[in-house]
Amino acid sequence: MDEQLLIDGCKRGEASARKELYELYAPAMMSVCARYVHDRETARDLLQDGFIKVFTKIQTYSATGPFGAWLRRVFVTTALEYLRKYDALRSSAQYGEQVEDVDASVLDRLSADDLLECISRLPTGYRTVFNLYAIEGYTHKEIAAMLHIQEITSRSQFARARKALQEMVQSLIAQDNVSRNRT
Repeated sequence: MDEQLLIDGCKRGEASARKELYELYAPAMMSVCARYVHDRETARDLLQDGFIKVFTKIQTYSATGPFGAWLRRVFVTTALEYLRKYDALRSSAQYGEQVEDVDASVLDRLSADDLLECISRLPTGYRTVFNLYAIEGYTHKEIAAMLHIQEITSRSQFARARKALQEMVQSLIAQDNVSRNRT
């Protein structure tokens, strides 16, 4: 079914349109949720909460931009609300501390799946800022406003995330080299 017909059906409250929209977008939105929280069960809860918001707020979608972008924003906001509710962002924030620049070239040697696995292992604050900046494309100023933190904190969290990712990647590469040398 055409995306606009699905949206119109959802706006009218049609269960079949809601089901089809869910089935169409659930895998991608589950990926969004899983990038922000570490355990799968919480990600599934966020997926359900996000779709409830989508179906209750779909009337606000004005079709001025792509529906996928609007949908993604709903899920990112849902994940951030969850993290704020449980104060997960504050507990890992270090205000105002600078971190030296990190060489990101080592990240280029990793597959996307490996990188996503490494990102999922980052502390919540690092992971959240990394996702918002590197994956979602928000500026540090926008991230600071969304998370109610200082802009320098966003930059610092991102730098720490990059450094932690670099260390994880170097470890994976070293393990891979050891495995190759054994064969």
